[in-house]
Amino acid sequence: MKKIIFLLIIVVFTACSDKKKSDEIVIDAIEPEIIFKYGYKLNDYKVIHDTIKSGENFSEILDRHHIDYPKVLEIVSKIKDTFNVRKIRSGIPYTILAKTDSTEAAQVFIYKHSLVNYTVIDFKDSIIKAYNAKIPIKKVIKTASGIITSNLSNAMDDQGLSSYLTFKMADDIYAWTIDFSKLQKNDKFKLIYEQLYINDTVPVGIGEVKAAYFEHGDRPFYAFKYVADSIMNIPDYFDDEAANLRRQFLKMPVKFSRISSKFNLRRKIAYYGNKVRAHKGTDYAAPIGTPIMSTANGKVIESRYQGGNGNYVKVRHNSTYSTQYLHMSKRAVKVGQVVKQGDIIGYIGMTGNTAGPHVCYRFWKNGQQVDPYKQKLPAAEPMKEAVKPIYFKFITPFKTELDNIGYPILDDKIAIQEE
Repeated sequence: MKKIIFLLIIVVFTACSDKKKSDEIVIDAIEPEIIFKYGYKLNDYKVIHDTIKSGENFSEILDRHHIDYPKVLEIVSKIKDTFNVRKIRSGIPYTILAKTDSTEAAQVFIYKHSLVNYTVIDFKDSIIKAYNAKIPIKKVIKTASGIITSNLSNAMDDQGLSSYLTFKMADDIYAWTIDFSKLQKNDKFKLIYEQLYINDTVPVGIGEVKAAYFEHGDRPFYAFKYVADSIMNIPDYFDDEAANLRRQFLKMPVKFSRISSKFNLRRKIAYYGNKVRAHKGTDYAAPIGTPIMSTANGKVIESRYQGGNGNYVKVRHNSTYSTQYLHMSKRAVKVGQVVKQGDIIGYIGMTGNTAGPHVCYRFWKNGQQVDPYKQKLPAAEPMKEAVKPIYFKFITPFKTELDNIGYPILDDKIAIQEE
């Protein structure tokens, strides 16, 4: 009897063993995820993320990652036209791609200027190279609306909207059309704009404002961004009747400035021993480094340093008008470059003959320097009749969408609709 029981146990154990073998699941080795970023296959490197420390320099960073000093000097020399290593700032993140062997020597240095912009310095081969690049941006069209209870800024804040949109509406789109210091309660606005993202989820700012609507004192003001001049290729905002919302010239080339000296053909200048010398410009005083703007659309025809003018830029706006900006500390544009009204073309300085930081703004009409404050300046260039049918067709879907955007209930904090 004991022998029979023993044999049964062997049979059952064998059967269970066979069943276990037959039920085994063979799992293949999982391949590691292939990761590409900054133009490199990261799997091939040891990836090191860090941040520039206070007082730390480029040489110290590379030395810590096993790059000797002669090699650092060679890198700095080869990349100087693309990246000035002396301008690295503490608090800025960077990534190093290093060898995966025992040396762990750095091969690539990536300096991240912002969430979007970065500079790559590649020295893994005998050819050292550096270039600037951007992380791909996704543009998502969004709409927003608001009702004024006190001012535009508060209305934007109430809806969780970017302060940049406040700037765009007040200082760009409607700067010449609506006095935002005199808004009325229950004035309203609507917007169609681009929200920019990286990795589909991280917001990195606002792109273009495609269209806008503002209701001020029960009067509607539409605005649509459109390139009406294919030669200049500069977009402007036009209303629903194709009228340009912009005037041709800004009142002054510097924000938050004051006139320190007016156009005066009989002015006595202390710099020249109080002799009468015509001052054919208008001086705007401001701290050194203050941005100087082009007062109108145009093309840069001069950008150089010359004697008493110092660093200066001259912009031709059309066959009649040109403007000139003197004594800059630094010029920001080159000859041949097309600039839009409000674009930064340089910075306040004291170069040339000057006793203090300012920009001397000179206004040319038909080749003669004149006082801009005594000119009857024209409105912005009107849209050509031949372009209007194309424009009206272009704005139709935007106008329909604007008209269909609802207004928020004032108790709600967010009224952003995503498409």
